[in-house]
Amino acid sequence: MPPHTPSNTPLAPLVLIHGHPFDHTMWAPQIEAFSPARRVLAPDLRGYGGSPSTPGVTGFSDFATDIEALLDKERVETFVLAGLSMGGQIAMDCYARFPDRVRGLVLADTFPAADTPEAARTRNTTADRLLREGMRGYADEVLERMVAPYADPRVKAHVHRMMTDTRPEGAAAALRARAQRPDHRDVLTRVTVPALVVVGADDTYTPVSDAEAMHAALPDSTLRVIKGAAHLPNLERPEEFNEILGEFLAHVG
Repeated sequence: MPPHTPSNTPLAPLVLIHGHPFDHTMWAPQIEAFSPARRVLAPDLRGYGGSPSTPGVTGFSDFATDIEALLDKERVETFVLAGLSMGGQIAMDCYARFPDRVRGLVLADTFPAADTPEAARTRNTTADRLLREGMRGYADEVLERMVAPYADPRVKAHVHRMMTDTRPEGAAAALRARAQRPDHRDVLTRVTVPALVVVGADDTYTPVSDAEAMHAALPDSTLRVIKGAAHLPNLERPEEFNEILGEFLAHVG
């Protein structure tokens, strides 16, 4: 799992976990904005970007195990953890596994509940399709849900490129893992560190109501809704997202 680690500073490192089916460049605006002041780790998850794929079903906990191993290798003891969509679900799994290392938790455009049987079937059907057809048709179909139809064409092109560059084997394995992932709603009630919940106002995958429910469950959280964005507000409205994240980082150190 090759990390992107721009610099070392005394501030708590920031660990960024990308969503599906993307790679670490999903966080390009945040890496650029925050790496001058603090260390930023934005790994490619297994099966994505520069990381190797695992055939079949990736166990969902394998993602958190990989991140823990990376943190140990990079000698990062405590950090602020941020994840978007699938990355947010992985961040919850990380918190459940090693809460003492997390100084702050950022959950963007995500939700904690396990898949319903119908949702699990849909993920497995999509995994079959990706293995059979490749990524392009899927990418074409979901692009204007990942980002809003009115998004900057350059942002659309970046998101589409990440999706089509993803290997079908890695994407399919992750989808099957998500279909089997645990329910983390109870985990949220036990989070003892400050949390930030962010969501795009026009997100149809994880709507504002999901963010409101997480905010209500977390003991110490702030909820921010970013207007003019769908599922990837960090790319669609990077200035607003970075301002919100920067305020949170200043609070937790």
